[in-house]
Amino acid sequence: MENKEQKSYNFNSVDLLIYIWNKRVVLMIVGIVAAAASMVISLKIVPMYSSSVIMFPASNASVARGLLTNYNAKQGIYGFGEEDQAEQLLQVLHSESIRSRIIEKYDLMAHYGIGQDTKYPRTKLYVMYKNNIKFSLTEYQAVEISVMDSDPQLSAAIANDISNLVDTVFYNIKEKLAKSAYRLVEDQYMETENRLVAMQDSLYKISVELKKNMSKEGDVADKIIGALAEYGVSYMYMTEQMKYEVGIVNNTRIRVLEAKMEAEQDLPYKFVVEQAIVPEKKAFPNKSLIVVVSTFASLLFALIIMIVIDNVKSRIAVIEEK
Repeated sequence: MENKEQKSYNFNSVDLLIYIWNKRVVLMIVGIVAAAASMVISLKIVPMYSSSVIMFPASNASVARGLLTNYNAKQGIYGFGEEDQAEQLLQVLHSESIRSRIIEKYDLMAHYGIGQDTKYPRTKLYVMYKNNIKFSLTEYQAVEISVMDSDPQLSAAIANDISNLVDTVFYNIKEKLAKSAYRLVEDQYMETENRLVAMQDSLYKISVELKKNMSKEGDVADKIIGALAEYGVSYMYMTEQMKYEVGIVNNTRIRVLEAKMEAEQDLPYKFVVEQAIVPEKKAFPNKSLIVVVSTFASLLFALIIMIVIDNVKSRIAVIEEK
């Protein structure tokens, strides 16, 4: 049974080869026409050049805590970020803020040949922007910015500018919150410091009264007992309260310094490990591949059509004979 099937398969294969040989002239004509047509079409395709930037997100560890305190984070402020930071970086790269600045700076509407009279020009521009400018994660959790453009210098310039805009966008996002937090902590610090000054004044007044009582005439023991009875409790309370307030003021002062550093920090939010360079060789199209694939597809399609036509003719002939 198995030998039968193998023979049938060999027979069918041989028949197919014989059929192709009989149709060789037609197939050769189709192949030549397809190769010529695909070659002409490939020459008309605008060549595209690709440039890319590879960068790692910076760690989101607190700069102030890392520099002012004994804060131990899994990643220091100079370390690379992890997957969460990489995804945040991707989201920023897709933001309207970066897209609008790139479109405006390089006048991509005119560069992509989109006129104002075009139907839905903004939508078409965004589609072309998305097709030509891509952001992705590499296998090492780095972020890649890839730009395709007909101008090799422009593709490199756009990729590098997008990577440079990352810090600006991150800074603008965090600036408002950081400055609000700084003002809030600074107000709290001024309040605690004013409270401490008021306690110092009160303690000074109590000390003055104690000295006055001690300077009065009479028995020393009686003067001490009288002074302590009148001002001792207040003096001890104010002393303990001042110690507590001094601790609060010191802690608040550190928080003010932290908030100020966070508000004024200018550290990068990403580390560029590979900048975009002007490509020397086009990335698209691959003309030889287009010619080969188009020619092969045309030959296969032509062969299928001829087989179908011959089968239909043979069936018609059988029906007519009957």
